[in-house]
Amino acid sequence: MRELRIQAVGAQGDGIAEGSFVPLTLPGERITAEMSGNRGELIEVLEASPDRVAPPCPHFGVCGGCAFQHWDLKPYLEWKREQIQFQLAREGLETEVLPTFASPPASRRRVALHARGGKGGARLGFKERRSWNLAKIETCPVTNPKLVAAFPALARLAAPFLEHPKSAPTLHVTLTATGLDIDITGVEAKSGGLSADARVRAAMIAGEHDFARVTMAGEMIYMARQPMVKLGPAIVSLPPGSFLQAVPQAEKAMVDFVVEAAQGASRIVDLFSGVGTFTFPLAQIGGVHAADSSAPAIAALKGAVGAASGLKAITAEARDLTRRPVLSTELNKVDVAVLDPPRAGAFEQHVEIAKSKVARVVGVSCNPATFARDAKLLVDAGFRLERVLPVDQFLWSPHIELVGVFSR
Repeated sequence: MRELRIQAVGAQGDGIAEGSFVPLTLPGERITAEMSGNRGELIEVLEASPDRVAPPCPHFGVCGGCAFQHWDLKPYLEWKREQIQFQLAREGLETEVLPTFASPPASRRRVALHARGGKGGARLGFKERRSWNLAKIETCPVTNPKLVAAFPALARLAAPFLEHPKSAPTLHVTLTATGLDIDITGVEAKSGGLSADARVRAAMIAGEHDFARVTMAGEMIYMARQPMVKLGPAIVSLPPGSFLQAVPQAEKAMVDFVVEAAQGASRIVDLFSGVGTFTFPLAQIGGVHAADSSAPAIAALKGAVGAASGLKAITAEARDLTRRPVLSTELNKVDVAVLDPPRAGAFEQHVEIAKSKVARVVGVSCNPATFARDAKLLVDAGFRLERVLPVDQFLWSPHIELVGVFSR
C-alpha cells in the first residue's frame, strides 16, 4: 500500500500521482492505494479535495459506466474543456474553446445493457470497472427514467437469448417516440443461433411489455410499431441498430451550433450523415447532399424527405467515405461541409476538403485526439479554426464530444 498525492486527472479519468494511476481520486487529494505496477485501487482518502461530492448513484465505484460522480460539476466540466485544449495544443493549434455544454441527469435515451445467466433468471447491467464481470444495475441517474423503469422487463427479454452457455448478449436499447427499440448482439451463432422456441418466447415477452421492436443483430424478432424519431422537421423511421445521438439535449446543442455556423450557405454537404441528425435541420438553410456508409441509414433518411415540409432539396447516397471520400472536385460545388465521423476520425476525407474550394467546415467529433489530427490538415491548408464547443453528452464519463468551426 502506498500513500500518494494526486496531481491531475488523466484522459481516461484516473487520478495521476508520480506516474501512477488511481481511479476515483481528484487533484490535490492525499490518498492511500493498493498498487499493481503503475495502477492502483483507492483504499482511503486522507485529505479530500474541496471539489469532492457525494455520488448520486449507489452503484458508483463498482459499475464501470461512470468515472466522475464524485467530482463537483464546475471543475469536471472545465476538465473536459481543458482536455480539448490539450489535444489541440499537441498539434500546435489554438482557438476559442467555449464553456462545456452539460447534459442533464436522467437524459440518456440510449444504453447498452449486458446480460448474463444465473439463478433466478437473467442478470442485467453494465460491466464493472476494468472487468468483464457484470455489475447488476437497478437504478441509473444518467438514464431516462422510462428506460430505467424497463430494466426488469429487459432482463426478462434477455433470458431467451442466454439459451447457449457461450452467449453473452448485449441489449442496445433506444427510447423512441413510439416505444423501446431493442437490438441484441452477442448471441452464440455457431450453434445455429437462437432456437425457434427461444424466438417465440422472446416475441411473447416483448409483446407483454409493449416494446416497439426487438431485433437480433438487425434480424427481426418482434415488431409492434416502427421506431420513430424526430430530426428537425422530419420524422425518421429508425433502422435496426442504427446510430442515434445518446442524449436529446446534447443533440440539440450540437445541431444548433452546426446550423448557426452554416447560415448563409446555399449548398451543403453532410458527411457521415447517419439517418439525418444534421441533414434535416441544415436543409432548412440550403440544399443538402448527405453521404454515409450505412445503406439502411441512407434509405431511412430518403424515406423521411417526402413527408417533411419547409426543406430545400435533399439528395443522399450510401458511400464508404474512408475508402471513397467525396473528392475535392465534387466539394468545389458546395459552400459548407459538415462532418460527423466515428472515433477514428476522417483523415482521408479531410485531405480532399483541404484540396477543395470549400470556404467553411463544421466538424463534429467524439474524439478530441483525432479531431485535432484532422484539424491540423485543414489549418495547414489555410483554414482557421474559429471556435470549438465541448459537449458533455456522456455525463460523468471521460468521454468528450465537440463541434469545431473552420473558415477561410
